[in-house]
Formats: sequence, C-alpha cells, structure tokens
Amino acid sequence: MSQKVFIFDTTLRDGEQVPGCKLNTQEKLALAVRLEELGVDILEAGFPVSSPGDFESVNQIAKTLKNTVVCGLSRAVQNDIEVAAAALKPAKRFRIHTGIGTSDLHIKYKFNATREEIIERAVSAVKLARNFTDDVEFYAEDAGRTDNEYLARVIEAVVKAGATTLNIPDTTGYCLPYQYQAKMEYLVNNVKNIDKAILSCHCHNDLGLATANSVAGVMGGARQIECTINGLGERAGNTALEEVVMVLNQHKDLGYYTNINTRLLNPISHEVAEIMRMGVQPNKAIVGGNAFSHSSGIHQDGFLKEAQTYEIIDPELVGAEASKIVLTARSGRSALAHRLQKLGYQYTRNDIDILYPTFLQLADKKKEVTQDDLVEIATSYSK
Repeated sequence: MSQKVFIFDTTLRDGEQVPGCKLNTQEKLALAVRLEELGVDILEAGFPVSSPGDFESVNQIAKTLKNTVVCGLSRAVQNDIEVAAAALKPAKRFRIHTGIGTSDLHIKYKFNATREEIIERAVSAVKLARNFTDDVEFYAEDAGRTDNEYLARVIEAVVKAGATTLNIPDTTGYCLPYQYQAKMEYLVNNVKNIDKAILSCHCHNDLGLATANSVAGVMGGARQIECTINGLGERAGNTALEEVVMVLNQHKDLGYYTNINTRLLNPISHEVAEIMRMGVQPNKAIVGGNAFSHSSGIHQDGFLKEAQTYEIIDPELVGAEASKIVLTARSGRSALAHRLQKLGYQYTRNDIDILYPTFLQLADKKKEVTQDDLVEIATSYSK
C-alpha cells in the first residue's frame, strides 16, 4: 500500500528570504490561497516575531485558509513562541515550528553553549509550544552536520516533550543523498519513541542535491518534505516542490504519494515568479520554459514517432503548454515537415528534401527559425 508524504510548503517563509522577494500581506495572502488550492498539507506562513508585517501576514492567512495547516516559525525563545501562537490563533488548524541548532559548529559559535544546554533549551521550547497547540514541529538546525548519536538524543528528548514532527534540516546543503538517507534510518532505528512523530526533510540546494536528498530522506523513513515553489530560498535555494512531487508521482514503484494537484504546478510556478519578481530559469525541471521543448534532430524525430522516447511526463499533467518542436540548425527533416504541416503546408518527402538546405542556411544564421521564417520559406518554394 502506498504511503502518504506530507508536503510542507515554505515559499512564504524560506522562499521569501531571497533578496528582492519580500512580499506584502496582500501578496502573501493571495499566494497562500493558491497554495491551499494546490493541495499543500502544511503552509509555513512566516516568522511572526520578525516584524509587525510578518505577524499581520501570518494572522490574515490563519483567518483565511480552510483546510491547510497554517504554520509559524519561531526560535527556541519564549517570546518567539508566544508571538507565533498569537498570530496563528484564528486558524482552524495551526502548527508552531520551533527549534535550535544542534551541530557542534552552531553550539560553539552561534550559541556558546554545551550539548546538554541545547537539549534543555529544545525541550523547554517544545513544552512551551505545546501549551498552545498539540501540533508542534521541532527543527534541529544544521542536522546534516550534526553527529548522529547526539542528534538522536535531541530528537528523543523533544518527542518526549511533545514534538509531533521532527525537522531534520540539511541547512547548508552539505549532505550527499546516501548520507541523508542514512541519517534518517539511524533516527528510525535508534530513537525509541520515534513512532510518536513524523520525520521531515528540509534540504537546501548549495550543492544542487536538495531534491535528491529529500527523496533519499523519504526512502530513509521521513514522511514530510519541506519545499518551496521554484526552489526559492536562502542562498542556492530549497528543495523545489514541483520536483519532489513529480519524482514521487513518476516513481510509483517507491510506494509514496502526495495530495498535490499536479496540473496546477506550472500555473502557480508562473504566479510565484511574477509576484516575487524572480524569473524561472528556462532549463528548470518541470516548470522551466524549455522543460518540454525539443531542438535536436535526433530527439525531435524520436519524439514525433512516440512522445515517450524523450518525455517521461505529459505536459498536461503538470499544467504546462504542449510540447514544442523548436527549429534550430540541429533540427532534422522530420521536425521541419512537422512544423510546416502545422502551418497547413502539405509537402512530400521530396519537397522537404528540396526545402531543407534553404532551411539550414537560415538556421545557421539564427538561433531559432520562427513561424514567420517558415512561411517565407514555404512561400518562396511555392513560387
């Protein structure tokens, strides 16, 4: 039987931390509504204590969403937790996300503390958050570089204190997939009360491994993935929601599913890009402008004979426009014939053989042969 993987969207919190992507309350609220339509299970609406504007945004989202769990971030600080609880109070269902750094680097340089002091602060924060809600998520910041034995001690302590979700972040994007999977497996096998909580992946993309690490984390026992639309986030970004969702969707043999309406992935990707003023790179998986474009003659020929030869996803499944045959100097006769036929020109193979050298001469001069160029070529040939 397939197991559900919960999708925790942090576009409005971690994604908004990208320079230039700051959103006002109205923009955050509009995107929150769309993310609920997309089917995200938990939406991290912001960091309420960080500013009056963020408090207001979280509060308005909490008042508006009907099905999605609304989450607010806090540090392991009393005021942070109390302010988050106040902002989230109107929500039908809400979660407080609190935590602290657990790697020796963070303990020594960020907190000037000991390992035991960190555990005490973590436990106190979770206990305080439980006064406001029974849905408390704990994050062990820089878990990716935290000693597994110590991490297991922290996790066991916070679960005992009442944490119901355990965020194991690869904060710096340092882990390799097999290492991150092994970390999850270690926790599953060495934390005696692990069955009382859900393990969560929160991976950054500093080495381009965020998606791979998140999938590996699920294979290691996690049942929640924290991600953002278009992979927005600190530095090189976070796990891209559209990528992990489609990996699990395409690899049904893994035995996992999500509640995401995949046909909304491209439309929402475009909305986020526009509102956050952060364009999507053309070669971005799933939602990039070239994700379903074919320009190589070998690829085009195979695709035209059977789409699955070069496409593993139907564009309609992710709300993308139809696949494109882009004409370049690398395109072959079959692609040229296909594009001319779509314009209404019915040519024999002999006709195409005659037209092809003219096409190549033009293609060598231009990056892409356009529809107008094709009409000119066809018109000249007709004469």
